[in-house]
Amino acid sequence: MKKTTTAYIGLGSNLSNPKIQVSNAAKEIAHIASSEVIALSALYLSKPMGPQDQDDYINAVIAITTSLSALELLDALQAIENAAGRIRKDNRWGARILDCDILLYGNESIENERLTVPHYGMKQREFVLLPLAEIAPTLQLPDGSAVSELADNINNNGIIKLPLSPS
Repeated sequence: MKKTTTAYIGLGSNLSNPKIQVSNAAKEIAHIASSEVIALSALYLSKPMGPQDQDDYINAVIAITTSLSALELLDALQAIENAAGRIRKDNRWGARILDCDILLYGNESIENERLTVPHYGMKQREFVLLPLAEIAPTLQLPDGSAVSELADNINNNGIIKLPLSPS
């Protein structure tokens, strides 16, 4: 039996009906081979991180167990982004149809040309920490930081946790 790892994935969108983009991404992640969803946060409405002349974002965090390697998981997530119509450009903090970022992959630290885990900016991003703390309040980062403590101490920048909509 292959070893499984718990991975946390940040989801975000601010184009083409962002709520649907993030919800559809979560559904697609549930279909990734050798993986199982274990938790999904609420949706959060957040201000853009970069240029402010773009729409607000919808964000969420999803937790899965997977027997895929980190790079295999990255490939699967990029396929989901591409299927949603994601176009990769050099506008680092520009508007996007879908962003699926591996935040954590087990307790591993990974740094190569394709992937940095833990995600390099997660400790400074309320739209990552607040949904992550919602689904994994006791989680510790590889450096020993407590997610709940980081979330309690971050400026929330006006982020809004959206109510569950009736299905």
